[in-house]
Order: sequence, then C-alpha cells, then structure tokens
Amino acid sequence: MLRAIVLGAAAGGGFPQWNSAGPGCLRARAGDPAVRPRTQASLAVTADGERWVLLNASPDLRTQLQATPALHPRPRDGAIRHSPVAAVVLTGAEVDTITGLLTLREGHPFALYGAPQSLDIIAANPIFLAVNPALVPRRPLPLEAPLPLTDAAGTFLGLTVEAYPVPGKIPLFAEQGRDPGRADEGETIGLRLSAHGRSLHFIPGCAAMTPALATRLRNADCLFIDGTLWRDDEMILAGAGPKTGGRMGHMSISGPEGVLATCRDLGISRRILIHLNNTNPVLLDDSPERAAVHAAGWEVAEDGMEVTP
Repeated sequence: MLRAIVLGAAAGGGFPQWNSAGPGCLRARAGDPAVRPRTQASLAVTADGERWVLLNASPDLRTQLQATPALHPRPRDGAIRHSPVAAVVLTGAEVDTITGLLTLREGHPFALYGAPQSLDIIAANPIFLAVNPALVPRRPLPLEAPLPLTDAAGTFLGLTVEAYPVPGKIPLFAEQGRDPGRADEGETIGLRLSAHGRSLHFIPGCAAMTPALATRLRNADCLFIDGTLWRDDEMILAGAGPKTGGRMGHMSISGPEGVLATCRDLGISRRILIHLNNTNPVLLDDSPERAAVHAAGWEVAEDGMEVTP
C-alpha cells in the first residue's frame, strides 16, 4: 500500500525553536504534554515498506532517521552498510529542504530529484559535492508530467511522482538582486505521489490557492499542505519578526483566502496541516485555533504520524 510517515512537521527552526522564548516554545521545552515538540518538515513515502523516498531533506534529518525504525539500516549479505532510503525529492531549495542532504554523505547511493532551479542551486555550491554525484545521480523533475521514481541504479520504486508549480518565493539566501515575490515557475513546487491506485499531495510551501491548484486538489485522497501561520501578521504580533506570511511565501490557515476556506469545498478525503511555525497556536492542543481546525475536519501533523491514504 501507499504509506507515508511524517518525519518532521514544523517550519524552519523546528519547535521549540532554539532561540525562541515564545509561550508555545516555553511550554514545549518544559515538557507540557499538550505542546509536543516537532522537527523540521519532511515526509517519507513508500509503496512496498522496504524502499523509501524522502520528500525534502531537513536540517533535522539525522534525528528523524534515528527516530523512525522503518528507516533504520539492516545488515544485508554480511555488509553492515545499508539504508532503506532510495531517493529524495525536493519541493524547493530553501535551507530547510536541502541541508539534510549533507547528512546522507556517507557513501550510500540514492537518487536526488528536484526542479532544475533547485538542482542548479545545489550544483553551484561545492559543499554538496560531499554527496558524491557518482553515487547520487541528480535528476530534474518535469512539471505537470507523471514520472516513475527509480533508485540510483534505475530500479523502479513503485511510486510515481507528478510535480506542479505553486505560488511561492525564491530561497531567502537567493533574494539579493531579485524580487522575492517573482519566483520563476518551478522554484516552489507541490508533489503528487501515487501507488496502488492511491495518492497524496505534499505542498509544504504555498503562497495562495489558485484556481489551477484547486482543480488539481479536488477529490484528492490525502493532502499535506502549508500550515505555517494561523494569520498573516502572526509573527509581527508575536514580536518574532517583521515579515508577514505573504512576504515569506506562505498563505495563512485562517481568513477568507486561507487554507481552511479555500479547501473547504474541494472534496479532499484527508486534510493535514504541515510546516507549522513555532508561533502558530494550532501547535497547542488546548488552543481555540486547534479546536477550530479539528471542527473543520483537519488534522495537525506531528512527528511520527503514519498515513495510509
């Protein structure tokens, strides 16, 4: 069956964020059972339970691999080196999505898929040569065309991916000299993974719901979508930074143009919020915002959560 494990559910910086003394972070750090910590957003997906595809490689990847028994190495034919990780698929080239690739530098072959813009950023930074291209082939993702996923040797993994553009922004470190609000098509993408007649969508960053995206998501089996902020000015009100969600390339959960409202009538069977910022009140089990999300038929992703669409 198609199976997914949430490796991390938080936005950049994780939850609690290392330099945040916000109320949610204080509660999480104190061990409050109603406020569970989360690492930075990533999914692991499989069609056979043996070979796994990572959707993004977060800075927390080593911790996530250790916490997920399905991704632990198993001795094979007397060799001690092994990993079930067969491929990584990127939704962009932010620090939060590519840094974990450096965790996978110990000579394990896997395939790396990304939009050409993301692969160009990796190619331009020589530190990523530590992930030996001779063992880790870099394969461009076409947009709006199904692509069978294969491992480094070209063996089909039982999963098909379709990448599609979503409204977003260029990576923060690439903003110099560019308008951050004018991302080229493909710099932020969503993914549809399918196997055995079932599918899931993974969209951890999305600036707005467009008619084309709404049409694509209609009647989907499962959707993981950007839940970074509850409201657009959340970080400003919390004293956590000067940027709105829109400036960061994230639509809000609430409001007439937010995730809850724009997905309400799309007939999606299972709806899950992921990429949750440390200021977001839906991270608190006992908050009114969490109650509102549940009342609307949504789930809030947490590390270790397993989903079978």
